[in-house]
Amino acid sequence: MTDYVEPLGMRVLIRKDEARQQTRGGIVLPDNSEIPTITGRVVEISVQIERDEDFPIRKYDRVLFHPKNAIPVDFESDNLLYVVPASDVVAVFRRLPNEIPRLESSSEREQFDSGSSDADLK
Repeated sequence: MTDYVEPLGMRVLIRKDEARQQTRGGIVLPDNSEIPTITGRVVEISVQIERDEDFPIRKYDRVLFHPKNAIPVDFESDNLLYVVPASDVVAVFRRLPNEIPRLESSSEREQFDSGSSDADLK
């Protein structure tokens, strides 16, 4: 039988992303320095959140969370699991659907914002 962690109440279980040891510009940071990461992947949600159809967080979402109230779970040797109150999840990363047109010019953006159809943009 496999053990697992089930969050209770309005909480989610997040696997925190690995801390980066190099900046986007390519600068390698010393070992004692770390860029704090507060992003991760939701690996489990509570039953309460799962039943709430209007709640925007789902299992496997990549999220941005506030680490202050995150409780580390000593379940794995690398300690990347955290139980996080749903109120501390501040953003969910989403991809734009393919059917939304990429608007290059300001006039195209204005037409799209005013409710013009895709046919009007071509």
